[in-house]
Amino acid sequence: MAEPQEESPETRLQNAFTRADAMFDNQEIEELLALLREITTPQPNDEVLWRLARALNEQSKRVDDKAEKKKLIFEAHDSVKQALALNDKNFACHKWYAILMDKVAEYEGTKARISQAYVVKEHFVKASELNPKDATTLYSLGVWCFLFADMPWYQRKIAGALFASPPTSTYDEALQYFQKAEETEPGFFSKNLMMLGKTYSRMGDKKMAMVYLTRAMERPIKTPDDKEAHKEAGDLLSKMGVKLDK
Repeated sequence: MAEPQEESPETRLQNAFTRADAMFDNQEIEELLALLREITTPQPNDEVLWRLARALNEQSKRVDDKAEKKKLIFEAHDSVKQALALNDKNFACHKWYAILMDKVAEYEGTKARISQAYVVKEHFVKASELNPKDATTLYSLGVWCFLFADMPWYQRKIAGALFASPPTSTYDEALQYFQKAEETEPGFFSKNLMMLGKTYSRMGDKKMAMVYLTRAMERPIKTPDDKEAHKEAGDLLSKMGVKLDK
């Protein structure tokens, strides 16, 4: 009887990534962090590093201590920055670099966040060019557009002082990204449903706003993002005069 062949390092690594992605989908975040930190490769590996950044970001949503939350975000940013330096053809590196660059900038204040806005969008666009079917990237571009369409006057003033041509967008542009994300992967993310409803609300389309906000509310709460989307959708529906079941 032939002895089973030993797995090659490449196969072992690919199996580890498959396991890691399943752990992320199942929200086994602490176990996922342990797995990713145990993976050893001859050289730093972009596929390990961006997954570590994603897991650290997810873990940051699960801690209440502000200092610990910040530490996790900055560690995640450092990890994906290294991943991008190793492989700038990896769409996931661009996507998570943009997400975490924006999160780090949030800690540094409104001015810092606005000053990074163009770079953040460039990386989201690059990620989308490398993988046009990634719904999360499309959602992220929608959020970027929504934030600048929805920007209050005092932030517009800051943007005007930072750039000769400050970042701008419209609710319609944001809506197109959220719709495209939903078409690409229906029901993939409760926050995309919530943002569709929120954008329709800003555009004055109460009927469509209610459709998507209700769909967000109907999603089971499995993650911190689900919980946040559920609450914001409920708040928006209440403001629209919709009575919610307690």
